Amino acid sequence: MTTATKPATKPAPERGLLRLLGPAFVAAIAYVDPGNVAANLSAGATYGYLLLWVLVAANAMAVIVQYLSAKLGLVTGKSLPELLGARLKPASRRLYWIQAELVAAATDLAEVIGGALALYILFGIPLLAGGVIVGAFSLLILALQGRQQRAFEAVIMAMLLIITFGFVGGLFVSDLDPAAMFAGLAPRFADSQSVLLAASMLGATVMPHAIYLHSSLARDRHGRDHGPGESGAMRVRMLLRATKLDVILALIVAGGVNISMLLLAAASLPGVEGTDTIEGAAAAISEHLGPAVGVIFAIGLLVSGLASTSVGAYAGSEIMAGLLTIRVPLLARRMVTLLPALILLGIGVDPTWALVVSQVVLSFGIPFALIPLIKLTSRRGLMGEFANKLPLRLTALVVVALIIGLNLWLLLSMALGL
Repeated sequence: MTTATKPATKPAPERGLLRLLGPAFVAAIAYVDPGNVAANLSAGATYGYLLLWVLVAANAMAVIVQYLSAKLGLVTGKSLPELLGARLKPASRRLYWIQAELVAAATDLAEVIGGALALYILFGIPLLAGGVIVGAFSLLILALQGRQQRAFEAVIMAMLLIITFGFVGGLFVSDLDPAAMFAGLAPRFADSQSVLLAASMLGATVMPHAIYLHSSLARDRHGRDHGPGESGAMRVRMLLRATKLDVILALIVAGGVNISMLLLAAASLPGVEGTDTIEGAAAAISEHLGPAVGVIFAIGLLVSGLASTSVGAYAGSEIMAGLLTIRVPLLARRMVTLLPALILLGIGVDPTWALVVSQVVLSFGIPFALIPLIKLTSRRGLMGEFANKLPLRLTALVVVALIIGLNLWLLLSMALGL
């Protein structure tokens, strides 16, 4: 193991707005992982358009959250885990790392299982073998990141395009109900199960590891030192403008994919037997919308698993480096979160159930990432003139309150059997 220190780097001579885009699209992969597929298909097939509002609200929250994370990395030259690691006492820092590591494991659980399911649907490969294949391919993608971040971004963005095509394509042959879609924008629940699914959808959309990671992506892409005085401040302002566009565009794509999955299930799968599992939903899609649509869906699921598990492992590495100030070899880091998923696949746990529960775990991890993010980005002593203004601070606090409130509602509903 080696210490996690890196030499300060000068900002790259980037010119042109398009060349500044990219980090948010890598973070956005977290928003279209197999956990999203499980949660969104389950919600659409079970409740129709009822929970559409959850995805719209969660995506709006995600825009604010990811912008704040990138902003922290750009302005301070440090990631969120690094800043927390420097401020927490040793015992608190280790406890905080444990919960962050559990979140990373839950993330990888969803992504590896989703990729394994896709290989089973496409080629009949057993789930455990599929999980091993997904883990191995993620190592190849991560090796590319270690060589050149822009090449890594390009590969991930290409995979995001495939995911978008795979999950949106079915809408073109689905019979959507515009009136029901409009009604689904009104916030409401049907029962405790709908609350569980809403929490799962929220955890799958506003993902903790993406909050930790985006600050690192922005810092590494644009440099840690932006120069002294007014020239440095001007560069930061330019980068923040580009980051806003980067985040908005990336999450429009990711949000569109998530909404498409729910709409597809709501329009084509209600009342269809077996749609409570991903493999059952894929079979139903093939039966009701045609084999070609089913294959396209499965390819989207496979690429989603491969891309998101690579990004998740990258996030786990940054979390460990920032909080424990150590870096471990890539293979060892990959195995830390891969093993739990392989064990669950090996003992035969229902994969779709594991996916949905993993997203609920992520939902409970969000406040641990989001509250420190808001506090740090609001400190003028740390952020200078770029500290959050009052409107943004209040909006971010409302987001945290809504997320915590939904989690408490979930606990109460489950405890009382509502």
